Amino acid sequence: MKLRDLADRLHSRLEGDGEIDIVRVAGLEQAGPGDLTFLANPRYAEAARATRASAIILAEDAAPAPCAMLRAAHPYRAFAEALALFGRDERPPAGVHPSAVVAPDARIGGDVAIGPLVVVGSKAVIGDRVVLHPHVVVGPEAQIGDDTILHARVSVRDRSIVGARVVVQDGAVIGSDGFGFVTDNEGVHHKIPQQSHVVIEDDVEIGANTTIDRPAVGETRIRRGTKIDNLVQIAHGVQVGEYTLLAAQVGIAGSSKIGSHVVLAGQVGVAGHLEIGDKVKATAQTGIPNSVEAGAFVSGYPAIDNRDWLKSSAIFRSLPELRRRVADLEARSTDYTDSTDSVESTTGKSTTGKSTTGKSTTRKSIAGKSFTGKSTTRKSTTRKSTTTKSKGSPASRSKKSPR
Repeated sequence: MKLRDLADRLHSRLEGDGEIDIVRVAGLEQAGPGDLTFLANPRYAEAARATRASAIILAEDAAPAPCAMLRAAHPYRAFAEALALFGRDERPPAGVHPSAVVAPDARIGGDVAIGPLVVVGSKAVIGDRVVLHPHVVVGPEAQIGDDTILHARVSVRDRSIVGARVVVQDGAVIGSDGFGFVTDNEGVHHKIPQQSHVVIEDDVEIGANTTIDRPAVGETRIRRGTKIDNLVQIAHGVQVGEYTLLAAQVGIAGSSKIGSHVVLAGQVGVAGHLEIGDKVKATAQTGIPNSVEAGAFVSGYPAIDNRDWLKSSAIFRSLPELRRRVADLEARSTDYTDSTDSVESTTGKSTTGKSTTGKSTTRKSIAGKSFTGKSTTRKSTTRKSTTTKSKGSPASRSKKSPR
C-alpha cells in the first residue's frame, strides 16, 4: 500500500514521500525497508531515531524521525488500525464441518463457519458471519450475535446470550454454575440450583480460560465494550459496566457491581455484594473488602488510597531499621533505669546508716562535732555561727583584757 493511501486510511498527516510502498507493520528495532513502525511511548524515542523503517507513526508533537512520518492524534490507536489493515485474514471459510453436531431446530445465520467437532444445542441461535472454531460448544437456547468469534474449546452454556462482534479466546466458559451452596445444621453443603443465565453485550472481548458464572436467579451481565483478560473469575450475579478493563487473574465475588470505565489490574480481588464506582482504578494485587467510591485510585490490602499506600510502602521498607532503633532505645532506657535505682539506693542512707527521712545528713560547720544532724522534718539544721561565744574561746578572753 502506498504511504499516501495509508495516511488517508489512518486519518494521519503525512510528512515525507507519499509514494513509498508499505508491506507490513513492525516494531522499532525489527523494522526495515518497506515497513511501517510506530512510537507511542517517549521512552523509546532513542530507538525511533535509529529505526530503519520506511515510515513511522508518531504524535503530532514528537521529534522528527529519520524516515517518512505519519502524525496522528492517537499513535497507538493508529498503529492498531494499521495492524488490522495489514493483518492476515484467518477467518475459515463459511460452512459446517462434517464432524460438527448441529441440532435440527437450531437457527444458523448466513456465512457462518462451524469447525470440526463443534456442538450446537437445541433451539440455539447463531447470527450472521459467526465463527465457531473446533470443539466449541453452544448450549441449548443460547444466542450468539453477528460477527462474533468463539475460539477453540469455548463453552457457552444453555440460555446464555452473547452479543455482536464479541471475541472469546480459547477455553473460556460462559454460563457455568455459580458457586452457591447452603449448609445445614450438620455441616452438609447442599447445592443451590443455578438456573438463570449470563448476558455478554456487544463488542466485549473475553480472554483464554476465563469463567463467567450464571446465578440462581437474575443474571450475570458484562456490558458493552468491556475487555477481560485471561484467567479471570466473574461469579454469579455480578454486573460489570461499560468499557471496563479486567486484567489477568482478577476475581470478583458474587453479586458485586463494577462500574463503567473501571480498571482492575492483575490479581485484584473484589469481595461479594460490593459496589465499585465508575472510573475506579486498582493496582495489581489490590484486595477490595469494601465498596469504593467513583473515581478512586486504590492499592494494597485492605484497599486504601494509592498515595497513602505508597507512603505506607516506604515505611514498610524502613521497618527493620526502625525495629533496630527501638530496640537500642529500649536497651538504653533499661540501663538508665538501673543506674537511677542504684543512685537512689546509695543516697537513701546516711553515713550512719539511718534514713534521710528520719535524720538529716547536713554536716555542722564546727569541727569535732558529729556529722549526723537531726531530721529536717523535726528540727532546724541551721548551722551555728563561728562568732558565737564558746567556753575558752579567744573572743571571750579579748573582752577581759582591760583588767
